[in-house]
Amino acid sequence: MAKTTFTQLNFEDLEGWPDDDHQVALDVFTNTCRDLDDPKWGVVRDVALTHPEPRSFFEEFFRPVLIEDGEPMLFTGYFEPQLAGSREKQAAYRFPIYAVPDDLVPDEPYFTRREIEEDNLLTGRGLELAWLSDPVDLFFLHVQGSGRITLPDGCMMRVGYGAKNGCAYSSIGKALVDRGTFQSHQVSAGMIRNWVHENRDEGRALLWENESYVFFREVSEVSADQGPLGAMQRSITAGRSIAVDPAFVTLGAPVWIEKEGTEPLKRLMIAQDTGSAIKGAQRADIFFGTGDEAGSMAGSVKDGGRMVVLLPATIANRLAVAER
Repeated sequence: MAKTTFTQLNFEDLEGWPDDDHQVALDVFTNTCRDLDDPKWGVVRDVALTHPEPRSFFEEFFRPVLIEDGEPMLFTGYFEPQLAGSREKQAAYRFPIYAVPDDLVPDEPYFTRREIEEDNLLTGRGLELAWLSDPVDLFFLHVQGSGRITLPDGCMMRVGYGAKNGCAYSSIGKALVDRGTFQSHQVSAGMIRNWVHENRDEGRALLWENESYVFFREVSEVSADQGPLGAMQRSITAGRSIAVDPAFVTLGAPVWIEKEGTEPLKRLMIAQDTGSAIKGAQRADIFFGTGDEAGSMAGSVKDGGRMVVLLPATIANRLAVAER
């Protein structure tokens, strides 16, 4: 395993920094900065809440730090699905969204996806929060970790991440590439969805190869005009929130991203979420919002670039000394 390195940069090194809307970034930062209870973040937290001039605030109190672990940068995207469903099982709605079982032990292996869906090991325990019409919709709800469910009476319920079954996440897109079914550049959420629908039994078996399974909780108290709850239990913001690996990036930290690809993006984001597949110092999942359009945008992202964490000056300077 490569050594993790910390390289302190200047704000002049951040491509596009002067052109960003720093006020929007500050607004998103203040949504979660109260939860930064580490004393090393205390000063920046307190100053942020006084409504400072945003660009000056970031430049005075933070230092850009490039954290690397030897792996290339990978940006992907995620979104909040909006799906049709029912609180009751009906002919059209047969695939359950399960609440957290009371015998689940955190971080210990539980029933696999196949055991839950094919062997019905949770049936009859009253864990069903709602029912969906499509097992592929359910699978991608698990991948995204939250969703809005439109009920038959037009009401909306929201579900958020509750827990997982302790089994490792594995990419079914990679499985299709390894089989030779598709090439890497062809893989997307839409392609996977179509392939599973067209190859019914084989498609369900493919989904079961990802043994990881997510359990949910209802979070309808979050208003419809707000984003879903992230790992910090605060609403996240489309185009400004990212999921990161907290082993390398402090949750709540500002992160400057320079995403390459057909739709380049240079923007100050806030690390407010995590994900099973988000592992490494140079790895981030960009939140694109709610619904099909957001899903289309998120599904097309698989780009390189770099991300630079903004750390309080005292922390950044201490890391710089340690690197010498």
